[in-house]
Amino acid sequence: MVDRVPRPLRSLGVAAAFAFGGLFTLSVASSVAIRTLQSAFEAKSRKFALPCGVCKGKGFYVCKLCKGGTTIRWSPMFDPVYINPCVCPTCDGNGVQRCLNRLSKGYA
Repeated sequence: MVDRVPRPLRSLGVAAAFAFGGLFTLSVASSVAIRTLQSAFEAKSRKFALPCGVCKGKGFYVCKLCKGGTTIRWSPMFDPVYINPCVCPTCDGNGVQRCLNRLSKGYA
C-alpha cells in the first residue's frame, strides 16, 4: 500500500514550494538586473574616463619595494653580517602590484 500524504500537509507543502520558488525567481531576476546595470554603467565610465596616471590604463605597475626584481635583501639584525634574499612581501614575488585606483579598472 502506498502511504498518501494527508491533504492539509500536501496543501502546506505546495504553498511553501510556491513561496520559496517565487523568492528564488525574484532573487535571480534582481541579480541579473543589477549586474546588467553595473556593466552598462562600467562601459559608459570606461568610454569617457581618462586612463589612470599611475598604471597608465593597464591595472598593474612595477612593485615599488623590489622594483620588479621579485626579491629583497633583508636581515633581522641591525648591523648584518649576512643579508638574506627574500621573496618580496608586497608583490609576493610577481614583480608587479595591482593598481588600487578604481580597483584595477585602468581608468581614473
